[in-house]
Amino acid sequence: MSTSLKNLKYFVLAALLLAVLPAVKAETGVEPFLGRWALFLPGGAGWLDVRQESGYLDADILWYGGSVVPVDNVFLNGDKLIVTRNRKVVRTKDAKGNAMRTQTVTTKLDFSLFGDVLVGKSCEPNRNGVGVKITKFTGKKIPPVPPAPDLSKLKFGKTIKLFNGKDLSGWTLVDPKSTNGWSVQKGVLENNPVQKEGQPHIHYGNLRTVQKFEDFNLKIDVNVPKNSNSGIYLRGIYEVQVLDSYGHPLDSHNMGAIYSRITPSVSAEKPAGEWQNLDITLCDRHVTVILNGKKIIDNKPLLGVTGGALTADEFSPGPIYLQGDHGKVFYRNIVLRPIIK
Repeated sequence: MSTSLKNLKYFVLAALLLAVLPAVKAETGVEPFLGRWALFLPGGAGWLDVRQESGYLDADILWYGGSVVPVDNVFLNGDKLIVTRNRKVVRTKDAKGNAMRTQTVTTKLDFSLFGDVLVGKSCEPNRNGVGVKITKFTGKKIPPVPPAPDLSKLKFGKTIKLFNGKDLSGWTLVDPKSTNGWSVQKGVLENNPVQKEGQPHIHYGNLRTVQKFEDFNLKIDVNVPKNSNSGIYLRGIYEVQVLDSYGHPLDSHNMGAIYSRITPSVSAEKPAGEWQNLDITLCDRHVTVILNGKKIIDNKPLLGVTGGALTADEFSPGPIYLQGDHGKVFYRNIVLRPIIK
């Protein structure tokens, strides 16, 4: 079943369950809510981790894009788990651009359990303070991550050259409605998302392979201009960060990191404008990243998708996709070897 059909299945299920809530008895108690959850959001993906701490509940959340962050509060109310998220909104600024009036906007998420299906509803005030935006979605508990695979015993299939150095054959925009900043220049895949000063922001598209993959080894060269930013998504769900972070302290948002999830063990970036090599192995929900010949992530478990994932489904084949809506970037020598199981 395709990813889009799977997402549609969860949306339909959510609608049916929400329609019959009064007639169905939900699970009660906090225990069934504990654990990691894949959230199937309309048009995107999320993730929730609920934990019982000493005398209180805690949780982390990923909501569409950005990073995994702690929730502001989480508690059980009857048979519902309630999560709140706050964000600061600057309403007015002075002549120098300093904030004069800032408000805290709260988003409330209600979660109910029906068997093994999590049914959620998000309620967020509109920016102008009139009315609310309601988002309905479903979730599935994520099975425990298996033991780390023995990488020395992996068997690989035929090498696949993903980029031919001539054109965009085998690639397509994730969103066909977005502006295409991708082109091939002198054998190099280039993204150049130019914004015009004083003009409305142009949304440039992410580029993905037409072909989908399960577990694999991916080798790719990348050149990041100063202060630029991109990303390489494995199976369309796990982002390996591409960033000009040379000289920065170790961080889960640096070059080669699994965005907001796994921090490199050492810094191996080169200065902006130099070609860098990434050697990435994805197997059994574990990832290994070698940057410029140094192993910076060693067979670490992936606890969930990252911001910008095409789906919350971690168990279906997916594409390689390259982030194109952030900054200028160059790629070349993109080669994949599928893992045979």
